[in-house]
Amino acid sequence: MADGNDTARILIESLPYIKEFFGKTVVIKYGGHAMVDEELKKNFALDIILMKYIGINPVIVHGGGPQINKFLQKMNIISDYVDGMRVTDGETMDVVEMVLVGKVNKEIVGLINYHGGRAIGLSGRDGDLIQARKMQIMRSLGQDAPPELIDLGRVGEVTHVNPEVLLTLATRDFIPVIAPVGVGDKGQSYNINADLVAGAIAAELKAEKLILLTDVAGVLNEAKEIISSMTREEADSLIKAGIAAGGMIPKIRCCQDALGGGVGKAHILDGRVLHALLLEIFTRQGIGTEITL
Repeated sequence: MADGNDTARILIESLPYIKEFFGKTVVIKYGGHAMVDEELKKNFALDIILMKYIGINPVIVHGGGPQINKFLQKMNIISDYVDGMRVTDGETMDVVEMVLVGKVNKEIVGLINYHGGRAIGLSGRDGDLIQARKMQIMRSLGQDAPPELIDLGRVGEVTHVNPEVLLTLATRDFIPVIAPVGVGDKGQSYNINADLVAGAIAAELKAEKLILLTDVAGVLNEAKEIISSMTREEADSLIKAGIAAGGMIPKIRCCQDALGGGVGKAHILDGRVLHALLLEIFTRQGIGTEITL
């Protein structure tokens, strides 16, 4: 009886959130350990299906760094990183596109469909969904020296998101699963950070939430404690102070850009926690770090 009462309490607690987010779009960046651990993969698929059945429109953008690394190692191709971005030459780009679009994307789609959902796999090439240009990074060499231009190869940044294909799928109740490969003005493909793609898509769709699933508990302060909520300006201060660094910087930046583009709230969550999505969306306390205007 006690277990039954606990279940009923949880359902009642979630009711106002179900009403609040009914018909709204939630963009989820799916990556990290949640894409590797079999139990987490299964429960992610079930969480997405539940969201869809109760009237939320989930849009998934996935990463695939570990899977790409595995293939590159087999082919004896060495990758370098700059500010969390993989330096991508032509040979590496071929592997990136093959793994993200041809393998990882289809595995996620298959898992959701196997458990009863209706997912469709896409890359940025489909319907010119993600238009991109070459990313350029400038690095300061000191007060008296001109900045150095860092060549990342076929690494891109989003210039435009064409939402037509996503809106069409939404009218037919499909769940879009998007690989973060963009297309340039000459038809060339670009490797784009999945966090940045998720943020750009969330802004274009004016999503209610942008959620990034990561391998950390959230954004940490100087004392290594989780920051449960912060504003865009407070996030800037963490970066300038060097407290938020490395791969956390593009995550925070994409959240800031998404908020500036009209997204309601952005969240950085620990994807290693079972049902992290449901705990964030349907409970009072939530988990991870929430970033607001």
